[in-house]
Amino acid sequence: MVEDVLTQDVFEDLARHAIRAEEALRLEFVNGKLGVKAVPDGDHGRIIAWLTQICMQSDPSRWLFGEQGLRIESYRKGNARPDASLAPIDAFVGQGEWAGPDDVLMVVEVTSYDEDTDRRDRVEKPRAYAETGIPVYLLIDRDSCEVKVHSQPDGVRYEQVVTVPYGKTVTLPDPVGIELDTEPLKNWVR
Repeated sequence: MVEDVLTQDVFEDLARHAIRAEEALRLEFVNGKLGVKAVPDGDHGRIIAWLTQICMQSDPSRWLFGEQGLRIESYRKGNARPDASLAPIDAFVGQGEWAGPDDVLMVVEVTSYDEDTDRRDRVEKPRAYAETGIPVYLLIDRDSCEVKVHSQPDGVRYEQVVTVPYGKTVTLPDPVGIELDTEPLKNWVR
């Protein structure tokens, strides 16, 4: 198994070399499995820009960091590169490519149109983020045209998951504290 040979240090070194060899290659190490993260398309990028504007208007002392690598899971035995992480503006200063998740208020994933999305974004990452104790996981699911807000991590899973279709308003609970009108998301799906 990969987890028997691949330590976090070895993974981080491999990821650094992979990105130098191929700019579009983004590796993750979640739940003991090496994975490749799809390169975002234009609509994906627009969704992150939309959400960044909302977060900045809500509280300018926080920033929605795109693609910041995080050490995740129990005992930090994993590495993920969420599409975005909401944290205080100086949270990742001096931490390098793979930062600790302690100051992260919310992670965001926007589904990609690839074969690993179901397993990665809907199963493995919610578990890993909950194990890490990240307060809110926002999944913007472009396949089902739904937004899922995971909250109240108990160290194993998120105890609360609220699902709304695009077009409804959903609350991103504390510590995020934002009412999110999802109507614009209808413009950025296939």
